[in-house]
Amino acid sequence: MATQTPTRPDVRLGDHFTVFGLSRKLNLDLAALEREFYRLSRKLHPDLYVNRSIEEREWALQQSSRLNDAYRALKDPISRTQYLLGLEGVQLEEQSKAATDAARHSGEEKKQVVPPDLLEEVFEFNMQLQELKLSGEKDPEVVAQLETAKRNFEQRLQDSSTDLKKHGDAWDAIIDRDSRQDHAPAERIKVRDQMVGLLNRRSYIRNLVRDVNEVLGQ
Repeated sequence: MATQTPTRPDVRLGDHFTVFGLSRKLNLDLAALEREFYRLSRKLHPDLYVNRSIEEREWALQQSSRLNDAYRALKDPISRTQYLLGLEGVQLEEQSKAATDAARHSGEEKKQVVPPDLLEEVFEFNMQLQELKLSGEKDPEVVAQLETAKRNFEQRLQDSSTDLKKHGDAWDAIIDRDSRQDHAPAERIKVRDQMVGLLNRRSYIRNLVRDVNEVLGQ
């Protein structure tokens, strides 16, 4: 029996939301997203393109890679929000470990902003980190203080996820009321900026947790 020649699946052009036929909203049906991802993935499977032209095989590989990128970005609420903000023209602060390593390598100062409400706490935290690094020994009292600080920071990370969900709900309500994606009323800008601030704060706190783990060897 002859193998049926596959037709090109409908992988939509545009941003990651468009790939899955979604509007730029933050509350997604993850089960539906996963089903659509696997539906399109099956249609792009390399075995279906074995006997096709080189051009079509390359097309299938490109679309499969694009589909995977879109799914990875949208399935996680943090990366989904970061991606949406990027579409909104927002550049988040470079708080990542990659940015830290790049700054160390180049000798340039990494861009990072301490959240105002954490200034005093972070100052004390960094003093404790330096004390532990310079002493060469793990003072039990300092270690206990750092572990307490770490638990507090981890709790703040959990709280930030709840806050981000609230901002996402507010964003989606605005989008539902205003279908014109190129329009940016004051309310929409306000929610967008709140999400930016929250993600930058979350990224900064995550780096603090990483720093204490490195010092404590965890």
